[in-house]
Amino acid sequence: MKWLQVSVAVHNEVAEAVAEVFSRHAPRGVVIEAGPEGWNAGPVIVRAYLPADEQLSDRKRRIKRALGHLNQILPVPVPTFRAVAEEDWAEAWKAQLTVLHIGRQIVIQPSWLDYAPHQEDIVIRLDPGMAFGTGLHPTTQLCLAAVEDLVRPGMCLLDMGTGSGILAIAAAKLGAADVVAVDDDPVAVEAARANVMVNGVSDVVRVVQGSLADVPDGYDAIVINILSRVIIEMLQAGLAARIRSQGRLIAAGIISGQEPEVIAAAEQQGLGIVERRQKDDWVCLVARPRLGQG
Repeated sequence: MKWLQVSVAVHNEVAEAVAEVFSRHAPRGVVIEAGPEGWNAGPVIVRAYLPADEQLSDRKRRIKRALGHLNQILPVPVPTFRAVAEEDWAEAWKAQLTVLHIGRQIVIQPSWLDYAPHQEDIVIRLDPGMAFGTGLHPTTQLCLAAVEDLVRPGMCLLDMGTGSGILAIAAAKLGAADVVAVDDDPVAVEAARANVMVNGVSDVVRVVQGSLADVPDGYDAIVINILSRVIIEMLQAGLAARIRSQGRLIAAGIISGQEPEVIAAAEQQGLGIVERRQKDDWVCLVARPRLGQG
């Protein structure tokens, strides 16, 4: 299938607003990547892929119009568009990926690379396909480190917006007894199911195509690594109510400038922030139900 890549290089503080615009029109999600100068110096790149179908012209027009409106408030350059084939997209991802060591024990091994693990390694073999979640992004790394610290044997965990399934697989390998991984994108669901199988955790991780409305209550931990806007919307839609009284919410994908809004939304739903992690301009928050909540 043919796709149209849309990308724009912007300052970190503008990236989430641009990603929100792209997310309205890109069915396979949005990726925010470091630019050539790294996360803290110079612009970051917001990228998405539009299917080359009968709606493509309308999607392009709507994106240009929305970015034009945004440019009246924040500096946003004109987006660039480039036609790509799905196989080219996949090969471009592969060229970026290496074996990554995250936290104390977690190792992300791209499925096409060799790696000789040490005894203490928790290895996650991964082929993200066109789904978000390679381990490269600071938000994924923050989440993985938080999951490593918080997951205990026997836990029940929910991974909302699972993407490639990387966080759900990590939780299972760290001892979680029951993991539900949810995504509304069928491509992400397909990638996550394949990665779950390759990692031998199919007996623990159940990948579900759906939304928060399809998720029952009663989790010891919930991890959500999406845009701040989506985190806030899910909190308002009842995400906090699905956490057990002693449970934890791990929320990432938050640009530091958006942090106060996410904290306010969490507190409005009866959660208190108990831990904050930051990598570059990205923040990961850990929250728990206040006494009497949950």
